[in-house]
Amino acid sequence: MSEYDSVQKGALRLKGSGDISAGKKKKKKDKERKQRLEQQVLSNSQNDEEDKNNKTVDKRTPAQIAFDKTQEKRKMERILNKASKTHKRRVEDFNRHLDTLTEHYDIPKVSWTK
Repeated sequence: MSEYDSVQKGALRLKGSGDISAGKKKKKKDKERKQRLEQQVLSNSQNDEEDKNNKTVDKRTPAQIAFDKTQEKRKMERILNKASKTHKRRVEDFNRHLDTLTEHYDIPKVSWTK
């Protein structure tokens, strides 16, 4: 007897997967597929008619509507403001901002006696 006689041969099986043969599925027939497509088309057409009949109701309060309008207005102003500046103008503004800042390599004052 060799050392490998007690080894189980065959494919590995995972827990809960059951038999390999149980995993096979039957092919669906064309009739069932056609019926499902017809039902989808009918339901879609009915939903379209219902959507036309039912108007959407805005459930927001007047304050929420006003807030959204002002947010949109401010957003548009920001976009127009950024679009109006050229690259050269942006670089000049950035350089002016950097000039107002303190230098990062300045030596801070250590002694309070002098």
